[in-house]
Amino acid sequence: MFGIVLLGLFESFLLVHAETVELQVSSCGGNESSPILYGFMFEDINHSGDGGIHSQLLRNNGFQGESPDLTAYGAVGDVALSVDSCIHLSSAIPHSLKISIPEGASGDVGFFNEGYWGIPVNSETYTSAFFMKGSYSGRATISLRGRASDIVYASHGFDVEGNANEFTLQETKFESKQAPDGNNIWTLTFDGFKVAGEDIYISLIQLYPRTFLDRKNGLKPSLAQPIANMKGSFLRFPGGNNLEGMHPYSRWKWNETLGPLESRPGREGTWTYPNTDALGLLEYLYWCEDMKLTPLLTVWDGLSLGQGPGDIITGDALDPYVEDVLNEIEFIRGAESTRHGALRAELGHPKPFELFHVEIGNEDQFWGGGPSYPERLMKFYRAIHEKYHDIKLIASTADYLPAQLPEGLWLTFHTYSPPNELVSWFNKFDNVDRAHPWSVSEFACSKNDNGVQLSEPNMQCSVAEAVFMIGMERNSDVVKMGAYAPLFRNLGGTQWTPNMIEFNHSPDGVVLLSTSYYVHQLFSIYRGRTILDVQSNSAFGPIYWVASKSDTSYIVKLANYSPDKHNIAITFDDKNIDCTSSIHIVNGPPDASNVYRSIKVTPNKFAMSPDADGKFELELPAWGVGVMVVKFS
Repeated sequence: MFGIVLLGLFESFLLVHAETVELQVSSCGGNESSPILYGFMFEDINHSGDGGIHSQLLRNNGFQGESPDLTAYGAVGDVALSVDSCIHLSSAIPHSLKISIPEGASGDVGFFNEGYWGIPVNSETYTSAFFMKGSYSGRATISLRGRASDIVYASHGFDVEGNANEFTLQETKFESKQAPDGNNIWTLTFDGFKVAGEDIYISLIQLYPRTFLDRKNGLKPSLAQPIANMKGSFLRFPGGNNLEGMHPYSRWKWNETLGPLESRPGREGTWTYPNTDALGLLEYLYWCEDMKLTPLLTVWDGLSLGQGPGDIITGDALDPYVEDVLNEIEFIRGAESTRHGALRAELGHPKPFELFHVEIGNEDQFWGGGPSYPERLMKFYRAIHEKYHDIKLIASTADYLPAQLPEGLWLTFHTYSPPNELVSWFNKFDNVDRAHPWSVSEFACSKNDNGVQLSEPNMQCSVAEAVFMIGMERNSDVVKMGAYAPLFRNLGGTQWTPNMIEFNHSPDGVVLLSTSYYVHQLFSIYRGRTILDVQSNSAFGPIYWVASKSDTSYIVKLANYSPDKHNIAITFDDKNIDCTSSIHIVNGPPDASNVYRSIKVTPNKFAMSPDADGKFELELPAWGVGVMVVKFS
């Protein structure tokens, strides 16, 4: 027996010996584990980019997309607002906000923007900017105020210099008080008496709080920090379906996401809303750089999702798109002396980024893309491999492949499954061909076993994901990457559920970490370099396990996919283990979810010690996941 020191609030373990699952962990041998096994898949879905992890807070700020309108805008005072297509900031931003002020106007006049279903207002410094065209020069005021309460948290007056012939950039900084909630608006107003009878044109309004690591045009700390806290190893971007677009012309175009925001046209995103592309290729690469993540770049390979004539491109018609991908790779990792490497240097990053993983397409088995995928895959494969032998190339599906697979080609497996099905995939990779590694770059337990789609992850599903990840980790000599998807959901604008992290801006700017977040975080933080052999008196199910070894610790991951608690006894061949070790536990009722204003599941940590025979004994709760860390000398 051993003593448990409670380090968190949790029900007591009751240690008994009936039907104990015994695990004997070898101290040597085993398979080398992928050093980049756990990471992130990101695409702009559920307003996870614009209105999410990207820090700019004002919505519809460039009137981008196929049908620009006044969404998120409203008038202040006696003015008329309209979207103008004649007076434009740039060829990339062809629409502006026209403010028509009538003769005889007085008081504050202008407009407000409500952000992405609210604006989180904190006690900090904000940077705000906009482009203005018009003859007015004088005082303008930016404010942050409660939408319902009209309480003013910031009011900042500053001088603007107008120009009737061209747009000029107006930029200012100001301090704000803390708002109690996110039900706030940003306003830009002028003295009505001084602008009466005039038209003022405004474009590309911006509001930035402090950003993650103070990156210009960077990430929102409230969402970036939980991702950084997971200590993942890779980032797959930019999609996902959002890479592909509905038609070839609306695909994600890397070169149109570069440079100043006024040169980025944005696009009609695949997930029913416009993308500003302020979170562009360089921003993704900085994200990787700042969190020490390996980039996994997905590239467009001729498949769009519209399923109409011309939405799948094949044969010689693919040549310019192949060239475009080569240019993108050169931009990322080419020397300054190359054409596109020079552009990267001009944009502020002379040193090439690292890029060793490229996925050709996304889920090409869907949308009618399967039959043509072998040809399209090989066209891109040959071109990229000829120039970049060190890049690992990944097929986006294993369902449609050439008869002769290229040496070293990686394969992809995605699954959004009910829990019992996901558990059934536990041994999927036990007997696969080790010559072709796998990327499991999208997976989640997305519905109940009765087929009902989940709104949020629940504990049964998170345990099922743990079982699946244990299967991945046992085979992490061949399974190189795995990522939950989708990553984020703005509760104000949802296209897909469930998601790992939910958030809102209004009413209270909350960030919700799901049961799956905590399970995946533990699996990502605690991992070894070598997967160890484990002998047991039990077959897998309902208890599942994997053991690994890092430079300092043994790590045993456990999942109990059942409504009953189970007793587990663990011993190690290595006798040089520390007497004080720990276990992290996540558990709860099978339907327990972390939802808005009701957090039911968080991880807990316990100290553990072996008995006189070196045996660690524990009771793993029903629907529980445990990660045990045992130091060795």
